[in-house]
Amino acid sequence: MTSMAAVAAVEVRGLRKAYGPVQAIRGIDLRVEPGEVFALLGPNGAGKTTTVEILEGHRTRDAGEAMVLGHDPGRNERALRERVGIVLQQTGVDEYLTVREAVEMVAGYYPEPRDVDEVIELAGLGDQRDRRIRQLSGGQKRRVDLAVALSGDPELLFLDEPTTGFDPSARRQAWETVKGLTALGKTIVLTTHFMDEAQALADRLAIIAEGRIIATGTAAELIGAAGTATTISFGLDDGAVPPAELGIRPSGSGWKVETDEPTAVLHRLTGWAVGAGVELRHLEVSRRSLEDVYLQLTAEAEAVQ
Repeated sequence: MTSMAAVAAVEVRGLRKAYGPVQAIRGIDLRVEPGEVFALLGPNGAGKTTTVEILEGHRTRDAGEAMVLGHDPGRNERALRERVGIVLQQTGVDEYLTVREAVEMVAGYYPEPRDVDEVIELAGLGDQRDRRIRQLSGGQKRRVDLAVALSGDPELLFLDEPTTGFDPSARRQAWETVKGLTALGKTIVLTTHFMDEAQALADRLAIIAEGRIIATGTAAELIGAAGTATTISFGLDDGAVPPAELGIRPSGSGWKVETDEPTAVLHRLTGWAVGAGVELRHLEVSRRSLEDVYLQLTAEAEAVQ
């Protein structure tokens, strides 16, 4: 298996895991390239947490192959643990320590740790370095988790729902931190329920449902593969009806059309409106979103079970 991992940060083939009669993972194939942000998306119970726990070495697999940075995570080798950082959903850091004490303590476990003050700054905690963790906000505590994970200067980071509970401003700051890590050459495996987060951060992503990967690629590729990408919606004065040949149909109190040729459709629509002397009220052009694709694909996967 060494050859398959020669150029991959993470690679799994035919991964399977069952809990009694429940098949949590049903033959997953997955590859993460060095230096990329790879997002795993899926509803609760889809298998993404089990997959990540196997890759982290926290759970054994029933079948299949797995390699992380050239190591089998099931062997729990120190040589792999020293190269991986993990940010869990809940912190396990002693809250009576200061930020600096917590990072310094964990850094001491690694043979070549990153400079403690540099890690604290990278995590956006420079002004809180001497505060006790119990005095920090929820968002700041999540930053401590990140700082602790970075203390060993890992090549690969697993980020499990890193911005859950963040307000919008804190989420955007966390995104900038993650982008900063990729600039340092880190590989990141991200699990999240936020579609905008995956779209903003991930180079590629995979959608897991019913224990299988049902789609993988960039956000743009998934959106494009799902069909019609643009919706045009608008309202009209009472009694006005758009031309039937444009394929426009009623939608609520207005009208809408889905198209792969928005420029041409808009040209014909506005030309008709000007000629007919009617106003296109609340005109809106919206592209199909990653969330739309995610909901469609996961619903389809659930329906066939």
